[in-house]
Amino acid sequence: MAEVLSQNEIDALLQALSSGEVDVQEIKEVENSKKVKTYDFKNPQKIAKDQLRTLEIIHENLGRLFQTFLSGYLRAPVKISILTVDQFAYSEFSNAISNPAFLNIIDFSPLNGQILTDISTNIVYSIIDRLLGGDGTESQTIRSFTEIELSLLKGMMDKVMPIIQEAWINVIDLDPYLDKIEVNPQFAQIVPPNETIALITMNIEIGSTEGMLNVCIPHLVIEPILDKLSTKYWFSTAQKELSENELASIRKRMLNTKVPVRAELGSTSIRVKDVINLQVGDVVKLDGGTGDEVRIKIGSQVKFLGNIGIVKNKMAVKVAKVAKDGDGQHE
Repeated sequence: MAEVLSQNEIDALLQALSSGEVDVQEIKEVENSKKVKTYDFKNPQKIAKDQLRTLEIIHENLGRLFQTFLSGYLRAPVKISILTVDQFAYSEFSNAISNPAFLNIIDFSPLNGQILTDISTNIVYSIIDRLLGGDGTESQTIRSFTEIELSLLKGMMDKVMPIIQEAWINVIDLDPYLDKIEVNPQFAQIVPPNETIALITMNIEIGSTEGMLNVCIPHLVIEPILDKLSTKYWFSTAQKELSENELASIRKRMLNTKVPVRAELGSTSIRVKDVINLQVGDVVKLDGGTGDEVRIKIGSQVKFLGNIGIVKNKMAVKVAKVAKDGDGQHE
């Protein structure tokens, strides 16, 4: 948005122009000169903004799915929301990870490479506490995880893999699996330090405990599908034309679809007390007359009107006409 000048600044500019302090030609030359944009070679921007936006949409969906899973798995209220989506050098992210940490290295098959998730230790302690029968509110001192705790956490993260697959299904059919869990950031170097990564930071709350969930996706991993991360590709309204074989297959399936057909003689409303007291021989009066056409329903919609009769000693209904809008009733 262009900068708006105050009235005092406008007056000063007009005065400078009239006195000759400012040359109009110089202003035009500055406007026509090429604008130079700074470029940081240490942190190259390899992922476009609309691709980052698509990653945000994917992980909003992932957050909702993970939130639902954790709520049932821990039997506790869980809330997950996205804070930021940006790109950095991997060294900036790895240097900010605390030790000990809870790092999940996930193979992103069929893409080449791995992604990394980092969950705050206070959240992990709360998860462990709830899995072992506690309420998850007791404060924990920072310590290393035991083998039993890591086994419990691995079982939980194995169940998260289908959630990741579902979140990415609109872009690519992934088959992710948990490669390993690391607690020391020095052993979680999945890409070179200067490699560009997309970093999705989420806020996660489990009861009264609040922490962070970081998802680190290297540029090398998603480079083959960057074109699919474009919003133009993802939200394209253009529809592929169906081939003759596809149209014939769809028509065949539609023609072979079974739908319920009912002839409704009439309807009425009675009280529950009267229904309970119904006896053999009682008469329930319907809203239609003996000569009225019956309503023929396809599913829940009245599509035809017909007449009641008998064919070969069996009750039958003859279609008299097609019901138009306003004819008959809908459920």
